[in-house]
Amino acid sequence: QVQLEESGGGSVQPGGSLRLSCTISRYTYNTYSMAWFREAPGKEREGIAIIDSGGFTGYKDSVKGRFTISEDNAKKTLYLQMNNLKPEDTAMYYCAVIFRILPRLSNLEERNYSYFGQGTQVTVSA
Repeated sequence: QVQLEESGGGSVQPGGSLRLSCTISRYTYNTYSMAWFREAPGKEREGIAIIDSGGFTGYKDSVKGRFTISEDNAKKTLYLQMNNLKPEDTAMYYCAVIFRILPRLSNLEERNYSYFGQGTQVTVSA
């Protein structure tokens, strides 16, 4: 059973930064798509950043230029560096993985991912 565990959330002021981590255990697949999703109160979960084993990275427009997704294969850890945070970034953040490379038009769609973590809360307020 694949397990994902997020960490690194917290409360920051607007303009601040946080780095989220996601450790992924019990898998040995070399082909994958890994993504970060977030869910704000009263809103649907949305995919915001994706990285795959082919080296592709992609971002939702609302975070492009502020967030960076990366991975450490040796540590089996996924990261999300978040800079210039805004109040509208307040949400529960989740990491997700599927063991294939998704088409670029659908690689941020929740329905395409098999495994999700429990989430870590990010709150941005003055």
